[in-house]
Amino acid sequence: MSDKVHYSELGLANTRDMFDKAVDGGYAIPAYTFNNLEQLQSIVTACAETNSPVIIQVSKGAREYANETMLRYMAMGAVKMAREMGSQIPIALHLDHGDTFEICKACVDAGFSSVMIDGSHHTFDENIAVTRKVVEYAHQFD
Repeated sequence: MSDKVHYSELGLANTRDMFDKAVDGGYAIPAYTFNNLEQLQSIVTACAETNSPVIIQVSKGAREYANETMLRYMAMGAVKMAREMGSQIPIALHLDHGDTFEICKACVDAGFSSVMIDGSHHTFDENIAVTRKVVEYAHQFD
């Protein structure tokens, strides 16, 4: 994907803000992995109806299957759907267990709110190095 988009342009929420409010409010935020439109519709409908902030997350495999562009628009559609239902719940899009810097970078560039680097297949020192690289890149975009 050649163009970059910030998560806020998609109507997505910052997970740090979501967690701060959850800690202050004494509640948890569910994170659901989705693999298709029907799952995403169900997640958003239930969370909008119960006024629950939500993290919608994508695995490496789902990302490869669906394609970054499709996921970008599905997430934007999820936010718009919740708003049409009258809900202002925060919705974040998260990459779960990305296993390379390149995958994490691509997701940040595609508008994901957050990414998780999983360097467990590396040595300890390599894991630290790749994690540092992802953190430094992602923090530029909040």
